[in-house]
Amino acid sequence: MIIPSLRRPTAVLTAALLGVSLVLSAAIGASAQETRTIDADNGTIEAPANPQRIATLGRANGSFLALGGKPIAVTKLRQGDFDALLEDQQAAYEAATLLGTSASEADLEKLASLKPDLIFISVPNADFEQMKEKLEAIAPTILLGFHSDWKRRVEVVAEASNKVDVLNKQKADYDQQVAAIKTKYAETIKNDTFVEVGSGEFSKVAVFHLNGSTCTEVVRADVGLDIADLGEGGQSRSYEQIGALADYDVILYPVDHKGNVTEAFRPMTESSAWQALPAVKSGRTVGIYCPLDRSYPGNSRYMESLDRGLAALPKDE
Repeated sequence: MIIPSLRRPTAVLTAALLGVSLVLSAAIGASAQETRTIDADNGTIEAPANPQRIATLGRANGSFLALGGKPIAVTKLRQGDFDALLEDQQAAYEAATLLGTSASEADLEKLASLKPDLIFISVPNADFEQMKEKLEAIAPTILLGFHSDWKRRVEVVAEASNKVDVLNKQKADYDQQVAAIKTKYAETIKNDTFVEVGSGEFSKVAVFHLNGSTCTEVVRADVGLDIADLGEGGQSRSYEQIGALADYDVILYPVDHKGNVTEAFRPMTESSAWQALPAVKSGRTVGIYCPLDRSYPGNSRYMESLDRGLAALPKDE
């Protein structure tokens, strides 16, 4: 008489489970190796299709955080830029490992130890060329050039980080906001000439800039303000040339995220030449807050400050 083995079903089940496990492992392995092609400012990059550990360096910090990203590593933001982040963005930034005070001086050994699967970096091209080989040895690296179109920049970040849905919602909100401003201030936009003046924290003393911020291109292209294109970075002027601003109907000047005149620009507003300008004397100046992250939420905040400023302009008699 042959007695059936009581161990056989267990063996069969074990073999079956092992087979399933091998199939799942193979699927996971294949998924982990999937890539997508990203057209970045440093060429065509083969990036992970579903990156989980993203590091951001330089101005790429703000671009990724604005999409709700949670980087594993960052470089230091200026205090003003950090203060301007939303609360959840500040938390995501503070939870990341700090690689250094600037992208060009980032601790790349520490970055490598974190095992990122994708790196976003935004630095001048010359700085990137010096870092390129080391960065690309760590993980696929996407350069967001300083001079590239901001809308294309955020599209690249969203595509590479699987946040296209987030971007589409932000874009729709921004487009609606811009359309409202164009309708609300149609006469001002049509009839007035504008100039943007500013002074960066690293600018020379007694020097100001005309139409030099990234927001100038935004307000010209999207809103349609009559504001001259003076080239990348605008043009510099000495305080002796402040009087030339009398040629413009409305002057835009820089404020921080709380609406206060920036520290770097305050000396110009305190000068007698500034106080004598027709636009200043008639209240036709507008304080604008221009974030540096070049994102839809960032430029939405710029539009909010522009809206408030245009609303406060004296009505033409």
